[in-house]
Parts: sequence; C-alpha cells; structure tokens
Amino acid sequence: MHPMNHTHQLGKQRGITLLESLIAIVVTALGVLGVLGVQMRTLTDTQTSLRRAQAIRLIEDLSERMKVNPNALSGINTYVTGWTTSPPTTAATKQCVGSTTCTQAELADYDLKEWKRLVERSLPLGNATTFLALADGDASSTSNRRQLGVLIRWRENERDDFASDAAGTAAKKVYRDAINTGVSIKSDGSVSTQDPTSCPANFTCHLQYIPVSARCAPDLRAGNSAPLFFCPGT
Repeated sequence: MHPMNHTHQLGKQRGITLLESLIAIVVTALGVLGVLGVQMRTLTDTQTSLRRAQAIRLIEDLSERMKVNPNALSGINTYVTGWTTSPPTTAATKQCVGSTTCTQAELADYDLKEWKRLVERSLPLGNATTFLALADGDASSTSNRRQLGVLIRWRENERDDFASDAAGTAAKKVYRDAINTGVSIKSDGSVSTQDPTSCPANFTCHLQYIPVSARCAPDLRAGNSAPLFFCPGT
C-alpha cells in the first residue's frame, strides 16, 4: 500500500475560499446596482408626478384669473398666446392691480403675462401656450368658443441616448412618450397634424382644457317684476 500524500491534496484546494469570496462580492455588487437603479427610476417618477401636480395647479391658477375677469368668455380669443420664444416673459405694460382701471384686453394681457412668468419660475425650463379648443366649432370663428386649451411644458432629467444599443434607446423613447400628455401625442406615439399645437421634442407636457363661463349680474332696480341679468359682452 502507498501512503496518501496529504500535502499534495491540500495544494490542489488552495485558493477556493478566495474564489468564493470574489464571487460573493460580484453578486452583492450586482444586487446593489439593481437596487440603485430601481431607486433612481422611482425618484424620477416621483419628480415627474410632482411637476405634473404643479402644472395642474398652475392651470387652475389661470382658470381662477379668468373667472375674475367678467369679460373672459366674450373675449376668450384675447387669452390665446404662443410659446415664449425668449424667456423670461416680459411684464405687462399696464399693471392691473389695486385701483388701476384696465380694459378687458389689458386685464387679459396682464393675467397671461403674470401667469406665464409664474410658470417659468415654478418648473425647470417651464413654458406654456394657450389655444382655442377645436371641438367648440369652426376654427375660423370664435363666437361659440367656451373652452381654452392650455399646454404646459417643462424639461425632465431624461435623455434618449442613455443606452449604447438601439433597443435600449428605443425603450427610453417609449417611456418618455408615455409620460407626455401633449395634444400631439397619440397612443401609437405618432404626432397629430390636426391639433393647434404640439409638445416640443425633449420636453414633458401636460394638457388641460379650461371651461370659460360668463359671469352675469342681476339687475335689481325698482320697478322690475323679475330680476334681469346683464352678461358682459352682450
């Protein structure tokens, strides 16, 4: 019988513990990177939700401004404005505050410019445009318009070239299109040519329509058997 060479057997097993440690470190690192990726995506989605909530509040602010103006419905076309090409928006020529007397057009100009300045301060690269809703009638007529479309855009921390492969870049684009609610984005990601305006590239947008109503005042002068209502613009 030949005696076993224990030294030779131990030499073959040398380094196994180090190899197992390295594998454990790699697996742990991959797990940590996965958790970080999920956290970053969650943070991005949270920021998007927060900014969309800010956009909704800003549109509500414009709606309240229009309710204060008794001639908003009859002069709804004065509330139509495009994107600000060179932000920040300049202040209105006439400041309709306090006891200052303003015409309907001057009040609309003041409200729009002050509101757009607020949008620019509230959102990163914030901008806004307003337009008449196509569903209210013929685009060439403003006599039957009762809705004002409002589209707000802002810049998200999203880039299409985050991945080196085409599949990853395409997936990123699908994600960004899904969070855009601009008037031009359809379910298939194509752009509509019938809408008044569209969400610019590399921006996230929020679209909302404001119903505009006339504010009528009752005439309670003596001698009237029933109160008569006076509506501005009629």
